Amino acid sequence: MSGTKIRPVILCGGSGTRLWPLSRRDHPKQFLALGADRSLLVQAIERSALIPGSERPLLVAGEDHRFFARAALEEAGCPGQLLLEPVARNTAAAIAAAALVVAAEDAGAVLVVQPSDHFIKDAAAFAATLSQAASLAATSDAIALLGIRPTGPHTGYGYIEPGASVGEGGARAVTSFHEKPDAGRAQGFVEKGFLWNAGVFVARAGTLVAAFEQHAPDILAGARAAVAGARQDQDFLRLDREAYEGTRAQSIDYAVMEAYRHCVVVPFAGEWSDLGSWDAVGSLYEPDGQGNRTVGDAIAFDSRNTMIVSEHRLAVTVGLENVTVIDAKDTVLIAANDRLDGVRDVVALLKQKERAEADTPVKVERPWGNYEVLSQGPGYQMKRIVVKPGGKLSLQYHHHRAEHWIVVEGRAEVTRGEEVFTLSRNESTFIPLGAVHRLHNPYSEPVAIIEVQTGSYLGEDDIVRVEDVYGRENDGAEKGAPSVAVKNA
Repeated sequence: MSGTKIRPVILCGGSGTRLWPLSRRDHPKQFLALGADRSLLVQAIERSALIPGSERPLLVAGEDHRFFARAALEEAGCPGQLLLEPVARNTAAAIAAAALVVAAEDAGAVLVVQPSDHFIKDAAAFAATLSQAASLAATSDAIALLGIRPTGPHTGYGYIEPGASVGEGGARAVTSFHEKPDAGRAQGFVEKGFLWNAGVFVARAGTLVAAFEQHAPDILAGARAAVAGARQDQDFLRLDREAYEGTRAQSIDYAVMEAYRHCVVVPFAGEWSDLGSWDAVGSLYEPDGQGNRTVGDAIAFDSRNTMIVSEHRLAVTVGLENVTVIDAKDTVLIAANDRLDGVRDVVALLKQKERAEADTPVKVERPWGNYEVLSQGPGYQMKRIVVKPGGKLSLQYHHHRAEHWIVVEGRAEVTRGEEVFTLSRNESTFIPLGAVHRLHNPYSEPVAIIEVQTGSYLGEDDIVRVEDVYGRENDGAEKGAPSVAVKNA
């Protein structure tokens, strides 16, 4: 396989509702640090870099998560490519678009397509298995899949039936695919040596394009139009919205894999999880003598088989058995262990009730840093805002609120109307209603401020952006700015 390019393709979509309340639409599980001190996406990028010949991972992300994806590449120290979906269209359209982008550069490059939200303990062994799959794909029209050796008759995974041996290293031809079975069928699959389908696909870019042309030409046509109409925006390649919206939404398993006649499966025996439920997350942590697992500041007193995850404060259980407690900053989930599959239904109910907790966490990430709502009531709201080194909020103004800023950590450069000045710790300023303003951190350490908003309306849509270094569209109801000259902005 000497000289063959390996292009990892990492799919960053998904809302992660089964891990609510820590995972939410605006900050789903692939951007959480689970089982390690780095996010699942950063872990996926780092694993991909271990594959011999790997270069420039291509991340496929949604518009709302584009800055998370870029930050993950920066954290992993890995230059890459960012392809943005204007809307979600499942894995077939996303992979078709990625294959077309790579094929335009080198149709012989081998794509290693994988989800961003899986946990793999032995990254080196995983990379070695993917390298074996890439060797098979590089010299044939095969699409190689990663098959996980089952640890039990799991009903939440699809299964692959392996057939005749292909080459060396345990690779097998794929005889058939089976969707998520009931318990009885799952037991039979395990006894017959079937493998779990990990959702990892390895093939040459040209092979994938040809497979789509044969089995899902309409999806390929939509993806091709979206790529043809794509535009570069800073670090992001934005697919054409109209073309992509019109593309059929379907998984690649149904659209291509079940019909493609040259699929092979390469088994992986290491520890793997798609982290599809809280009990799966719990399995990443060692239990105590009573089967309890605690993450964060938590104590399971006189409890059995109980998991506690606490984000921000001490959480204690007394005399509980077979219960999971997830204590987020604004929400507490308490569920019987055998009912954890109902979390997704709870999120649907919250959406129906139009509860913000369904989608948005208290701590909201932004390309410049983050903010967290500390307190709110009639006519006021208090936030803690952290701006990372080099971060710069948009130049903006508000129609309905004034703001008081107090620096509690670091130094900040403040633009207010025609003034530009520096605030240090324990210093404060006032931003009148309608004043054009900006918070900037040109220094090497983070800056944290407490912001107190007062006014008749405090929603995030009362932001009129005059200028934004991150290329974000104006969120306010109006466009433009008052006629105020701004110096040195």
